[in-house]
Amino acid sequence: MKRLTMRKIREALRLHASGLSTRKIATSLGVGQSTASDYLKRVERAGLSWPLAAEMTDAALEALLFHPSGGPSRLVEARPDWPAIHRELRRPGVTLSLLWEEYRAVHPEGYGYSRFCDLYRRWSGRLTSVMRQHHVAGERMFVDYAGMTLEVIDGATGEVHQAQLFVAVLGASNLTYAEATWTQTLADWIGAHCRALGYFGGVPSQLVSDNLKSGVTRACFYEPVVNRTYADMAAHYGTAVVPARPRKPRDKAKVEVAVQIAQRWISARLRNQRFFSLQELNAAIRVLLDRLNDRVTRHLGTSRRDLFEQIERATLRPLPVEPYIFSEWKQCTVGLDYHVELDKHYYSAPHSLLREKVWVRFTARTVEIFHHGTRVAAHARTSSNRRHTTVADHMPASHRRYSEWSPERLTSWAAKIGPNTATLVAVILRDRSHPEQGFRSCLGIMRLAKPYGPDALEAACERALTIGARSYSSVNSILKNNLHRSSRPEPAADGPAIQHGNIRGSGYFH
Repeated sequence: MKRLTMRKIREALRLHASGLSTRKIATSLGVGQSTASDYLKRVERAGLSWPLAAEMTDAALEALLFHPSGGPSRLVEARPDWPAIHRELRRPGVTLSLLWEEYRAVHPEGYGYSRFCDLYRRWSGRLTSVMRQHHVAGERMFVDYAGMTLEVIDGATGEVHQAQLFVAVLGASNLTYAEATWTQTLADWIGAHCRALGYFGGVPSQLVSDNLKSGVTRACFYEPVVNRTYADMAAHYGTAVVPARPRKPRDKAKVEVAVQIAQRWISARLRNQRFFSLQELNAAIRVLLDRLNDRVTRHLGTSRRDLFEQIERATLRPLPVEPYIFSEWKQCTVGLDYHVELDKHYYSAPHSLLREKVWVRFTARTVEIFHHGTRVAAHARTSSNRRHTTVADHMPASHRRYSEWSPERLTSWAAKIGPNTATLVAVILRDRSHPEQGFRSCLGIMRLAKPYGPDALEAACERALTIGARSYSSVNSILKNNLHRSSRPEPAADGPAIQHGNIRGSGYFH
């Protein structure tokens, strides 16, 4: 079995410390329940608890959890008679707790209560396709996008844009949040989550989402893979992402109903209004949203907001002091030039990581590179210009030697050979500023003066400038083949028009 990354093991430990069950932890991490249970037992045997010490590196954690050790074999537990238990539950006053106590009286070494209940629910789930969900206050926030879109008109061009309607609802009180975003992409998805949590004034234990590509990288019935940015946001707020099962809308029936209500109470009421900005649309949505949450429902006799204040506000976890700063993650391979590519720009990593897989976390202003959970490089983000951002300490010693050369120093040295050499060096440095791509090429060209002589190199550089050659190999080829001795190719010049009886001229066609 493939071993989990240390990042996921740390996340499992954090979620376990927050009180989440093993089943929920497994769902959030996208692993099997037995796998999650095994890793939690390893953590317990190692005597570790959350939060881990700051000096606990991934390597040290791995050594503690996976060192060779022996132990007693797993005991075979008694299997309950599920059909009999199911029949007994139909009797008045009989509960799972009572049946478990009777079971343990017969099998003292049998299942614990939580495991007993979990196995029964799994068995009974095969009997019916519908499960009645019980929502505990402060436990879940359901999120999704509505199918209907809202129109926003560009005041300058008159073009109509379609805005998406994001909906979030708390499980116990049904307090609802809605807002319009331009897209369903990751940035809008994360931003809407943060604003929803701010509207509720607290954080639930779980975020139940649909398998939207922005939030779930790989939708799977048993082991969905949550987008790393989404998981990063959840960790910042101290909650867990538990995706709904694919093609199982009843897993998130709460938000399905909330979406339907939002479409009726918000989208339908705004259908005849015209909006010229997203801010204007969201202001109108907020007015209708407050009416929806303050409306007294017939089946409960109270409003969503009052119910929230009575039973759910106190159960939510407090919001973090600092708001979440949106960042994206990308897995890259360190290239042979010890750089990783991000948005058509190259950022250096330690040269010892050549061809290693690393994770890159980037925001609008920063780029951080992580290897096995440890940050190994940090850069200011630069525009997409196909250039390189290089830290000197990341370079091998043989390459640092070239970094000591400045463009002025190289140009000054080239000028001692001749003006053509100096011009070619200046052009190369202008077009390729990275040390390996520019400086080494210039040094190679200037060193050709030793075997061929300065005059020959001057002539070769002149020819290279004429034909557009910009590399050491081109200049070296010119010298090797004695092309610098041939006459310089003359550029084509526009001469007088040729006059001949067989040439019709432009007037023929009019």
